[in-house]
Amino acid sequence: MPASAVTAGDGGAVGGAVSLAWLLVALPLLGAGVLLLLGRRADRWGHWLGVLASAGAFIVGVAVLAQLFGLPAEERVLDVHLFSWIPAGNLAVDAGLRIDPLSMTFVMLVTFVGTLIHIYSVAYMEHDTDRRRFFAYLNLFVAAMLLLVLADSYVLLFVGWEGVGLASYLLIGFWNYRTDYAVAAKKAFVMNRIGDVGLLLAMGAMFAAFGAVDFVTVFGAAEGTGEGVLTAIGLLLLLAACGKSAQFPLQAWLGDAMAGPTPVSALIHAATMVTAGVYLLVRSGPILNGAPNALLVIAIVGAITLLFGAIVGCAKDDMKKVLAASTMSQIGYMMLGAGLGPIGYAFAIFHLVTHGFFKAGLFLGAGSVMHAMDDRVDMRGFGALAPYLKITWVTMALGWLAIIGIPPFSGFWSKDLIIEMAFVGEGWRPWVFGTVALIGAAITAFYMSRLFFMVFHGKARWKDPAAEQVHPHEAPALMTVPMIILAIGSVALGGVLAAGDVFVTWLEPVVGHAEHAAPVIPVPVIVTLTILLAVVGALLAWRVYGAREVPVEAPRGSVLTRAARQDLYQDAFNEGVFMKPSQYLTRSLVYADSSVVDGAVMGVARATSGLGRVLRRLQNGYVRSYAALMLIGVVLALVVVLASRVQV
Repeated sequence: MPASAVTAGDGGAVGGAVSLAWLLVALPLLGAGVLLLLGRRADRWGHWLGVLASAGAFIVGVAVLAQLFGLPAEERVLDVHLFSWIPAGNLAVDAGLRIDPLSMTFVMLVTFVGTLIHIYSVAYMEHDTDRRRFFAYLNLFVAAMLLLVLADSYVLLFVGWEGVGLASYLLIGFWNYRTDYAVAAKKAFVMNRIGDVGLLLAMGAMFAAFGAVDFVTVFGAAEGTGEGVLTAIGLLLLLAACGKSAQFPLQAWLGDAMAGPTPVSALIHAATMVTAGVYLLVRSGPILNGAPNALLVIAIVGAITLLFGAIVGCAKDDMKKVLAASTMSQIGYMMLGAGLGPIGYAFAIFHLVTHGFFKAGLFLGAGSVMHAMDDRVDMRGFGALAPYLKITWVTMALGWLAIIGIPPFSGFWSKDLIIEMAFVGEGWRPWVFGTVALIGAAITAFYMSRLFFMVFHGKARWKDPAAEQVHPHEAPALMTVPMIILAIGSVALGGVLAAGDVFVTWLEPVVGHAEHAAPVIPVPVIVTLTILLAVVGALLAWRVYGAREVPVEAPRGSVLTRAARQDLYQDAFNEGVFMKPSQYLTRSLVYADSSVVDGAVMGVARATSGLGRVLRRLQNGYVRSYAALMLIGVVLALVVVLASRVQV
């Protein structure tokens, strides 16, 4: 790696730990390369190399963050030039890293939570013969995600964007000897590629409008660009974000992605990769600020998705799929926050950070339950596990209280701010967005309480004589310690970052300062309603799933319940509207190509060949035949001449 040139926003040179920021990407990438190239020779120790690579990136991140903290707020945007990358005529792209509060927030989230999940995976994957390959893929993901958030241009961001998509595909289908797992990986891969088209087209539009795709040039030129161009770019970026962050209408892949090992769900599909779409939109704030219609569409997509995921989560019996639906819904809150514009950017990232802790903790807790219950995920076969899994029960309880927004847990501080800002504005918007956010909070409390009570309380349905017997037991320390650390974050992180608006102030060099107008409803009323709805949702879940006996077989349920079990028919919709018409179109084109195009070409060929066969018979090499033909020709000529004279 060549020496790095580091410059501040004013062009001044900066040294120190920031000049080594390239190690953030290089260390996990090196770990992945070593583990993949050495193959089986690294089986005995490869998992520890994976842990060290992720931990090393975290240590470098801490050093860079410390240096950034030491700078005045207005100087906390640094560019690290690495090398000239793409010199192509009018397009010249350098490879470089942008070190600022937004990118470093993601760096710390990815490396800290990622390292904890690496440690957890050492025990969780202990008996898997391909554990070394699993850690190689985890390292590859961490490297790609860090490249995505550190890139100083959309082109380099796209490299990381595709890298996390590849890692996700490899990890979802890690146990690809099962056909359904392989199909789930392919489904996630294809739907993410649809979103990628949006990012590619957005970069093309940027180059056409600004002549560049690096952040400095694009953001600098966006302020003086017409609203139509910025709206088009903003909507294309939203398409990309919907694919990566499982937002409506590209959300169908996330539930199936739970086919991968549970640590994958915790790292990629809860804490980091699926939040990349939110990062992309907040990073593109200077573009979206000039495109109010694009911001409105972003808010609408977020509002739809947060309700969509919450409704689906209410009906699922697969523990991991409930958490997947929850992730979809919570990212909907983040998208709603981003769609509110400058007043919501920081709050969207705030909720993203707290969500990364409590949702990763919940997923790891689910993995601990699976470890205790012979890899079962059907909550109807659980119940009364709290006495057997005390640490898991406590850590998941703290994550549950955080996600439903009970004070003083983390989710209360971050999600409540988005709900408050949803009530800011004029006309119909604050009433619609605010009401949707409140309804989502109530449903979230219900389905997450349903999960908690069905797993840990009520009757022990796994003791049924008709059921296959299991022997619940607590997970080893390598699994429980990361869960405890994440649970501490679920309790305290939100309050710490909310104190004195420290997190909002921290992000201001990137997202700018925005005066927060008063909501249309007084803030104390909103806070009271939010807490009250969360308590009501939890109590309702306790009445149905805690105080009463839960049937082992799922009842038929209402029309909405049956629809939610089928993911509100999102797959049926995609198949009916997109897949089958595409199949018919493809078959029609194949038929037209083979019957019409190929038929015409082959018809000409056959006619030419037939004419050749006729002419070939005339060229037989016999003189008498040629003489006879000449005689026939002469006779025909004489007949024509005589006939013409007779007519005259």
